[in-house]
Amino acid sequence: MKVAQSDILDAAILIVDDQEANVTLLEQMLREDGYTRVSSTRDPHEVCALHRRNRYDLILLDLQMPGMDGFEVMEGLKTNDADGYLPVLVITAQPGHKLRALQAGARDFVGKPFDLVEVRTRIRNMLEVRLLYRKLEAFNKELEQRVRDRTAELRESEARYRSLTELASDWYWEQDENGKFTKVSGPVLEMLGIRVDALAEGASGAPVEGWNEAEREVLQARIAARQPFLDFVFSRVNTDGSKQKFQVSGEPMFDQGCRFIGYRGIGVELTPQT
Repeated sequence: MKVAQSDILDAAILIVDDQEANVTLLEQMLREDGYTRVSSTRDPHEVCALHRRNRYDLILLDLQMPGMDGFEVMEGLKTNDADGYLPVLVITAQPGHKLRALQAGARDFVGKPFDLVEVRTRIRNMLEVRLLYRKLEAFNKELEQRVRDRTAELRESEARYRSLTELASDWYWEQDENGKFTKVSGPVLEMLGIRVDALAEGASGAPVEGWNEAEREVLQARIAARQPFLDFVFSRVNTDGSKQKFQVSGEPMFDQGCRFIGYRGIGVELTPQT
């Protein structure tokens, strides 16, 4: 990820200094270097409002100003929740203020009297970092939106899948990682009087009345191995001696971390109850 020269020269810069001579010198230097969006103020009380309105890429901030010093300005800038990066390059003639300024949130500093070569270098370096931060911020927002959009698409797709499987089969079912049925829908359950807990009981190893246990064991082994199964047929004998056959298909489900979270599938009755 790189920053183009044109983007650096088009960056928004604010000069804050109560001394007109300093403002004039910095403005002239920046315009000679090709910067096109340079503005200034000699009133430190205006800085926070100006930054909220313009979101400057760099603020050249003098620390020693009457009425409101640069440290107070930086505290005010920190209240701008829309900007997690404080783009401040402080200007000071007091060497002892440099460490305090960095601790207050400034990204860099230049001393007075100005060394114009140093000022130019520090400004360019800060702008490059600032614009890279902006690009990364925009990329993260785009990525988050893509994830939200993809999640919505997957949910819609799953809803359509469930709707279609419910129409194409007698029932649709889901189990959690422990084999407990979390969703079972379809008319066959109501028509046949099949209880959901009865469908799940075989997983514990206890015999379930009426069901073919040999078939159940084969099915449970596949589920325990977390294997998909297609058109598996198993049967039961009702209390009146009539027999029923059911055909089920299922697949294991995994979350985004590849952790097994259960099964889902469809089922149909092959032999209507007599």
